[in-house]
Amino acid sequence: MSIFIDDKTKVLVQGITGSEGSFWTKHMIDLGTKVVCGVTPGKEGQEIEGKPVYHTIKNALKHHEVDASMVFVPPLLTKDAVMEALNAGIKKIVTIADGIPLHDMVLIRQAAKEHQAMVVGGNTSGVISPEVAMMGSFPHWIKRVYKKGNIGVMTRSGSLTNEVTSMIVEAGYGVSTLIGVGGDPVPGTRFAEMLPFYEKDEQTHAVVIIGELGGTMEEEVAEAIEKGIFTKPLVAFLGGRTAPKGQKMGHAGAIITGGKGSVEDKIQALTAVGALVAERPRMVGRLLEKLKVQKS
Repeated sequence: MSIFIDDKTKVLVQGITGSEGSFWTKHMIDLGTKVVCGVTPGKEGQEIEGKPVYHTIKNALKHHEVDASMVFVPPLLTKDAVMEALNAGIKKIVTIADGIPLHDMVLIRQAAKEHQAMVVGGNTSGVISPEVAMMGSFPHWIKRVYKKGNIGVMTRSGSLTNEVTSMIVEAGYGVSTLIGVGGDPVPGTRFAEMLPFYEKDEQTHAVVIIGELGGTMEEEVAEAIEKGIFTKPLVAFLGGRTAPKGQKMGHAGAIITGGKGSVEDKIQALTAVGALVAERPRMVGRLLEKLKVQKS
């Protein structure tokens, strides 16, 4: 089963009348997502893809039950949009904007904890359970890359996600739930916080993480395995393996500090607890086989 969204999850789209919101709303519906309505201030009364548009979430909730919100608004407006969803009681939120101000993301993450909600992103392609439902902006050729299966995927990288996932599928596996936590320094949800959900999910037999240099999310995964919070097989692919030392990197989350964050640090931490690290995306499938993960 999906650990975030399925075909019964009722989704509201914030920013549904914008070019990105309207385009991806159609794509989400085409992939099975149950979009029930949208919100854009000042556009109440319109329809997008046959779904009614409201001025506020409060107005929308007078007419619809909503389980999750997909946020398609610019980075400077994201905090207000997410706060509106959290204050309305929505517990699952995906926001894709790249470059949300750091202080705003700190406030969003704190507010999500206070509301016992999950905010995925920003700077993410979103969440997908292939052949079931999707929230985000996965490409139109998605059906050739994303197949239903038993491998959970978590990723910090948008561009590497398609490549690694295609290698998983080519090796004969499929994906249970893929969550793009995002590549900014402060994402709404971190890898280690998702692991307990994959641990409980009967459909997920193993997890692949697509990490990169910088930050400490991969080391936190190793700590979770060491503590027994996650016990299933885990394979990692880490981008930036060949990045020259001392070179300034463009990715917002690629900051190496305090003896943590280099690819070498991450490989050492993960392999020490029994996870396998692929040198290239094509190796991910072979490593899953090496861990005796059955193909779905």
